[in-house]
Amino acid sequence: MGTMYPPVTRSEIEVAQARLRDRVQVTPLLYAPALSAAAGMDVYLKCENLQITGSFKVRGALNMILALCAEGQRPAGVVTASSGNHGQAVAYAARQAGLPCTVVVPETVVAVKERAIQALGARVVRCGTTSSARLELAQQLAEDQGLVYIPPYDHPLIVAGQGTIGLEVLAQCPQVQTVVVPVGGGGLISGIATAMKQSQAQVRVVGVEPELARDTFLSRQTGQRVDIGTSHTVADGLRSSQPGEYTFAFVERYVDELVLVPEADITGAAVRLLADHKLVAEPSGAVSAAAVQAKAEGRLVSTAPQLWTGPVVCIVSGGNVDWALLAQWLLAAEGLERF
Repeated sequence: MGTMYPPVTRSEIEVAQARLRDRVQVTPLLYAPALSAAAGMDVYLKCENLQITGSFKVRGALNMILALCAEGQRPAGVVTASSGNHGQAVAYAARQAGLPCTVVVPETVVAVKERAIQALGARVVRCGTTSSARLELAQQLAEDQGLVYIPPYDHPLIVAGQGTIGLEVLAQCPQVQTVVVPVGGGGLISGIATAMKQSQAQVRVVGVEPELARDTFLSRQTGQRVDIGTSHTVADGLRSSQPGEYTFAFVERYVDELVLVPEADITGAAVRLLADHKLVAEPSGAVSAAAVQAKAEGRLVSTAPQLWTGPVVCIVSGGNVDWALLAQWLLAAEGLERF
């Protein structure tokens, strides 16, 4: 699986869980009455939008940095590439470990995310609009300045850290039948899918991408990684140019279905999560709820359409929303009074 590292196992995810104990939140799993009514089955929300730094990313970043320091490889500093959430997570983890941190972000970075990275003490460098461009620059900075590169997804310690979400879901909802997961570079779904399939193989794992950032969807269809270049989806955390080389192997092995949601569904889901469930979710975190709604309405685009059975758990992966945009979506929402 993959060409760089051996595959992650459940035991490695359990090691990560022990390493992260008392350092990250065990986020709540909340029943979603409105989504459940729409889907005709029980739907729950795994609220990583309530996690430290506002997204799941802190799990992988902390796991990797703590592991490096514990192994006596304490680096001179760390560098990463991120559209925002991973950058915040690495900046937070680096500050916890007392390490200097540099984050390479796209020119189109969401302002609230850039400010949050800087507030955590990290240096921000802007570069291009594609994930491949910022990854290349971050790796070059690591080489030139003697820093350790913390990848956003393509590393077993990152995947294992994100996989702790899967272990929490299994503990909180042992009867879970379907897990719906946002897909960007693939670290989140790789970790969760590994935890699920190596624990309860019958659990269906569904990955969700925006229609405007369908690199993993297309890669699944062709059987090889596809680079789509620049994406302009509102779900900025899912604007990967192509799936990770390491993580795509997990997708091929463990993910049952990949689905696409349009932009209007994504912003609509963010509004509904706030109105119906009192949760602030960024667009990238709302795609899982958008997929459940579209599935209920019979209009979900899928690589392999299949029956979903409940309970369904939607991973709400982050809550670092641009407040000005959220206000626009709220004002523009048709029929908001019915919420």
